[in-house]
Amino acid sequence: MTYFLARTAYTIQMLKTERYEFYQVKEGQTLRRIAEYFSVSEWLLVKENGLTGPVYRGQILKIPRERGNGYVVKAGDTKELLCGSAENYERKNGTGTFYIGMRVIL
Repeated sequence: MTYFLARTAYTIQMLKTERYEFYQVKEGQTLRRIAEYFSVSEWLLVKENGLTGPVYRGQILKIPRERGNGYVVKAGDTKELLCGSAENYERKNGTGTFYIGMRVIL
């Protein structure tokens, strides 16, 4: 099923598909701000969109439909503790990277 949805936070218009939403970057937005808004990791956005530099106004990004809650890794945390398994962590965050202070999606 495909349909359009308007959101008021940035007057966003998105095309939704079963696996992704597509979002057009607005003036002054950063990848971090977009990732936080959609509750996905920056790493996952980089991976899914093949990004090699900063995002720019008018760029269309694929936003994965699977989301979670943002969290900052603390001492003693593990991928398994936070997401149930290392595989689940990597699927949600788009990377196996894991360190204290890193922002991740649970």
